[in-house]
Amino acid sequence: MSNLSLMPLFRRSIGFDRLNDLFDHAMLSETPHYPAYNIEKIGEDHYRIVVAATGFNHDELSIDLENQVLRISGKHADQGEDKYAEFLHQGITRRSFQLSLRLDEHIEVQDAHYENGLLTIQLQRIIPEEKAPRQIPIQQKVLANKNTSE
Repeated sequence: MSNLSLMPLFRRSIGFDRLNDLFDHAMLSETPHYPAYNIEKIGEDHYRIVVAATGFNHDELSIDLENQVLRISGKHADQGEDKYAEFLHQGITRRSFQLSLRLDEHIEVQDAHYENGLLTIQLQRIIPEEKAPRQIPIQQKVLANKNTSE
């Protein structure tokens, strides 16, 4: 009997808990192992994605958002062999990557910065006022009491 782990479902989406969408997405694609990344919740409505993009220059990275899918990609300008070294062991990869994450409709990308090999993307959940939860006041209906004197 095999165990079904739902952890890949939660790594691929940010800001919503629609299990059907997550399940469908997880069944269609495999979770990438490169590059390493974290998805962090840093407040009630604030999230952060940190991608280990070591070895990439600032201009070799790109972030695109289309139809609520955030695509983070890195492509080395020079994909050729190192002309000055003969590798006896090459453990540091220099391969391109593309990471796609589905965002909830109310998650907005605030900013991104790249420092010390880490690409950090700040996200925030911004719910429009008309869709925000609200309390509906309950009014008490008072019936008029007719006081008749005879």
